[in-house]
Amino acid sequence: MLQRLQRFFETRVLEDRDEQGRHGGHTLRLAAAVLLVEMTRADFEVSPEERTAVLEALRRAFGLPEAELKELLRLAEDEARTAISLHPFTDRINSNYDAVEKRELVRLLWRVAYADGRVDKYEDYLVRKVAELLYVPHRDFIRCKHEAKADFEAGAEN
Repeated sequence: MLQRLQRFFETRVLEDRDEQGRHGGHTLRLAAAVLLVEMTRADFEVSPEERTAVLEALRRAFGLPEAELKELLRLAEDEARTAISLHPFTDRINSNYDAVEKRELVRLLWRVAYADGRVDKYEDYLVRKVAELLYVPHRDFIRCKHEAKADFEAGAEN
């Protein structure tokens, strides 16, 4: 999987390197995007609202141009279809995200879960599992849930 991704990014405009010249920014973005896509699939019904919420989350998190956002989403959907475990994605995030960034990812997962107006038990389980794998404390997990719910309710009122 990682070799295929590296080849893709080496041949696209999306290529980036950190200060030491290493690859990684895009595979890290892809790891986060796959987790967001998994959230849309958790209840076995991908709604248009959830897909829009993923695009918005990626836009906010990474500030990429629209074409790159759509390509990232396409790659994430492909990876999510073939993934057999969350571990490669959460491991990559654990190695690169600090506690604040991990909490933000959990909050974005909750936003996707709330996007269709209800949180299914499988969506709740997935966010809980990802939060545990990212070592996000339970109090932060709950805080993120309440913030995402409040954001959803505020948006529904407008």
